[in-house]
Amino acid sequence: MPASFGRKRSFLLRQLGQLRLSGHWGDLLRFAGPLLIVGAITLVFFRPIPIGATAAGFFYLAAIAGIAASWGFAESMAASLVALLCFDYFFLPPFRSFSITSARSLEGFIAFLVSAIAVCLFAARPARRAPEESRPQLEMERLYALSRAILLMDAARPVAKQIAFQIAQIFELPAFALYDRESGEVIRAGPEDMPGIEDKLREAAVRGTLLQDGSAHLIVTAIRLGGGPIGSMALRGGEISDGALHALSNVVAIGLERVRGQEAANEAEAARQSQELKSTLLDAIAHEFKTPLTSIKAAASALLASSAPKLLEQRELVSIIDEEADRLSRLVTEAIQMARVEGGKMQLSLGSHSATSLIRAALDSMQPAIEGREVRLRVAPGLLPVSADADLIALALRQLMDNALKYSPPGSPIVVSARAAERGAIISVADSGQGITENQQRRIFEKFYRAPAEGEPVNGTGMGLTIARKIMDAHSGRIWVESKPGRGSEFFISIPTASQETLA
Repeated sequence: MPASFGRKRSFLLRQLGQLRLSGHWGDLLRFAGPLLIVGAITLVFFRPIPIGATAAGFFYLAAIAGIAASWGFAESMAASLVALLCFDYFFLPPFRSFSITSARSLEGFIAFLVSAIAVCLFAARPARRAPEESRPQLEMERLYALSRAILLMDAARPVAKQIAFQIAQIFELPAFALYDRESGEVIRAGPEDMPGIEDKLREAAVRGTLLQDGSAHLIVTAIRLGGGPIGSMALRGGEISDGALHALSNVVAIGLERVRGQEAANEAEAARQSQELKSTLLDAIAHEFKTPLTSIKAAASALLASSAPKLLEQRELVSIIDEEADRLSRLVTEAIQMARVEGGKMQLSLGSHSATSLIRAALDSMQPAIEGREVRLRVAPGLLPVSADADLIALALRQLMDNALKYSPPGSPIVVSARAAERGAIISVADSGQGITENQQRRIFEKFYRAPAEGEPVNGTGMGLTIARKIMDAHSGRIWVESKPGRGSEFFISIPTASQETLA
């Protein structure tokens, strides 16, 4: 055959150019490996181990098949074109020339070209099919991971933000945005931003539409639950099928609805506990009021029954009435304070106070209850003033003293101590009662919990230590207990030192 194939060199070079080898550095590196393999085969079999055209063609085709299976179709085509040039130049006569002067050389050239293309097509087919086949599996794995993450989310933190973050992370999205129609909030996640996405999200949520912008790699879709849209979401930069997108929308809808259901359940539980608290407090107040009212009624009846009571008896009866009226007033004040603390309406009136004055105020208000009991006061010298609401701290100390009186033998002493701490003062109330087990200590500050007592049941609401704990939390302080069965209990509160502003 004549040299009608003399221009095949420029044709093959144009084909190489169409493979975008002159593109990004990533493309060059991707094609470098296959081309190096073809070059290595040429160097080995042209000089050190010279072989014929048939054997050389076999090795080229074997290498092209491996490249197609490992790298892909584009890389194998680039390798086949370079191999064709090398095969013609080094192994077909005339050697070291791109011209073809014989029919046999032309047949070899055409056979190699056809075989190389066929090898590229068939060998690269599994490689092309693999991503398509693995994509549904990958999407299912990601949806499962997202569902699991939603189930394990921390209810104490904003769940919608957690959902958006998990979607961006699991689906490897550069940018993601979630719009909750009920709250009107747009939550963004991912390293990149999507300017102006709010209007598209709101439009999709109102109309329930789907927007796909291929040039911007953007998808905006509504989130539906029960037929109506409850929000929308926007994804940019990720590849996701229509089925996976629909499933993702359903998972997000279920996640948002779960949050709303949990919030409704929490509100119902809070309302139930509030009602239970009111009932318990009313029952406790009614019970506590009976004792002073009985004393007042008895004293008043004695005064009325006697036509001419002696002056000494009269003074004693009036003194009883006065003391019990004060006790009633204190019970009412404490009930109001407890209701405010439990209702979250506690407002601190902070001032600079000494630990001694706080303890004295609590003891003075407890005089009727501690009458006949030994109370030992131990205050370390040189204590700095503390920043406290005197009335609330006195209420907390009264709860501790009241517990000590209730849970210790009548003849045993109560020890009230105060000592310096690193950043304030520590006040403690110790008794010689039966003690508290470790299991009971873990629950002692829970609402309505009451440790069992030896002998007769102890009166109370089970709210005293809970109120004391909340008072100390409001003061940025602490409350804790140290106890062993049979050795009594000691309750501690820590109060921060007064600042210079408070001292001034």
